Amino acid sequence: MSKLSDRWLFWGPTLIWASTWHVILYQLASGVPVLNSVGWRFGIAALILAGVSRWQGLSLRLPWSAHGLMLATGIVQYSGNYYSVYEAERHIPSGLVAVLFCLMVFGNALSGRVFFAQRVSARFLAAAVGGVLGVVMIFWPEIASTGARPSATYGLLMGLGAVLAACIGNVLTLTLTRRGLPLVPVLAWSMGYGAVFLITMSLVAGEGLQFSWQPSYIASLLYLAVFGSVVAFVLYFKLAQRQGTARAALTGVVIPVIALVLSALLEGWHPTVLSVAGMALCLGSIYAATRQR
Repeated sequence: MSKLSDRWLFWGPTLIWASTWHVILYQLASGVPVLNSVGWRFGIAALILAGVSRWQGLSLRLPWSAHGLMLATGIVQYSGNYYSVYEAERHIPSGLVAVLFCLMVFGNALSGRVFFAQRVSARFLAAAVGGVLGVVMIFWPEIASTGARPSATYGLLMGLGAVLAACIGNVLTLTLTRRGLPLVPVLAWSMGYGAVFLITMSLVAGEGLQFSWQPSYIASLLYLAVFGSVVAFVLYFKLAQRQGTARAALTGVVIPVIALVLSALLEGWHPTVLSVAGMALCLGSIYAATRQR
């Protein structure tokens, strides 16, 4: 993993998470409650990460003082974040949720500066603004119709809450690894705690333990657990360790572009002149933000 270039660390999670937008549709179509589906996803991911840790010779016996932060990470990053995203998309267009997640660039830049003394240049911030504007252009028709939804305010607050949870989760995870704890066991414990919390919430809410044996549900669940959780998060946090949280969050600016390309291929989405211009602005902004001086 340490031999992978920064380019692979960036494009790996970007391509994977862009594809999960389509894969999640199979989870939603199954009728299994969100709390259950996300809980199974991170439960499987935690077990895989635990196995990878043992295979790499890394101990899962981490200091008790770290378990409080890992529990908080599980609740915030892998429970609150993902549940809030699903809940937000019930009330506002997914395009607006994508725009909100682009704001992680600025949230991560601020938290990186405050907690880890990571500086970002004015050129980077200007390029990030351009990337966010590009995403707004891509999804403008959806965004413009948001006001007609009676529960749009609630959806907007849930979306902002998801972004905040993701930023906090990044800080907690990197705080643990900066203490010298290995990343993979930290992720295994954090996702495990998140899965237990989600399943507990499902039981409290009266949804029980539900599962679907439909091939599409099982295949999509395994894809989200293995690639969307294990591989993508390991690569993402490796990138954050090397280049800082703000640069890692640039993945959220590129993901909508790739997701819409997949949507055009798999779901019949038809691009417009405005959306194509927005895509070009996104990609150009990412190039400007990441190129060497």
